[in-house]
Amino acid sequence: MRIELRHLYAFVAVADSLHFRRAAERLNVAQPALSRTIAQLEDAIGEALFVRNNRQVRLTDPGRIMLEESRQILRQVDDAVLKTQRAGRGELGRLAIGYTDFAITGELPALLDDFRRQNPDIHFDLSFGSTAQQLDELTEGRLDFGFVTGPVLTPGLRSRPIQRDHFIAAVGDNHPLAGRKSIRLEELAREPFILGARSMWLHFRQMLEQICRQAGFEPHVAQETFNSETMFAFVACDFGVTVHLECATNYVRKGVTLLPLEGVKECLVTEVAWREDGVTAVQQAFLDRLDKMLPPEEVK
Repeated sequence: MRIELRHLYAFVAVADSLHFRRAAERLNVAQPALSRTIAQLEDAIGEALFVRNNRQVRLTDPGRIMLEESRQILRQVDDAVLKTQRAGRGELGRLAIGYTDFAITGELPALLDDFRRQNPDIHFDLSFGSTAQQLDELTEGRLDFGFVTGPVLTPGLRSRPIQRDHFIAAVGDNHPLAGRKSIRLEELAREPFILGARSMWLHFRQMLEQICRQAGFEPHVAQETFNSETMFAFVACDFGVTVHLECATNYVRKGVTLLPLEGVKECLVTEVAWREDGVTAVQQAFLDRLDKMLPPEEVK
């Protein structure tokens, strides 16, 4: 016979009271039915769990071991039920979140910190990736949210802006332009550029090349990197200059001077994207918190 939870609940009730009638009343079952349930459990185990006589009921040595283990099993069942219910309410679970360089140097850390404080039992699985990579993973269901460079036009995905950054120049502290309060983009026309690799920074590169053409030149790319940290390290070593975004002011390294670009009005938008269909309770909890943290924006 297969042991079921009802056998364990019945056994614990009898073991707690050491009285079949009181245990039957507690379980709201007839005493003969309770006796049969205990007998079934003993038959399945092959051991007597109680010593019964007209004067008392007491646990056998195997019964005491069974009681300890049964309590643990039932606690685990209760815990599983509570956790499942909390997950259904969006209070417990995990979120797989992708991010770009611009997101992690911009608003994303503050958003994640706020959500974690409000929802300590929802944990993050964070991964760095290009916008194209994240959009693929969102479509395939491998990411819950992607913090990507907008605009997001992928069918089946929705998005909303989280930050807008103007373009800024970055030069080494020893560069002749470092002492200026701002510069014009065309003043960098003859400089070697350190830029993010096109495979990772495609939309940024396209926008930068467009505004450089508007300023009358094509940037000479001396070195490509895969992340901002390496880019600024090369700039600090005077290997070249770069154009980045305002969010870089949150963490730019020693040896680098950031300069506003006069006349460049374009902004690069970072958006949070998610699947349009089948939003889970945990995902909805994250979206609800974003609504409270971010200014009202049109969701696409």
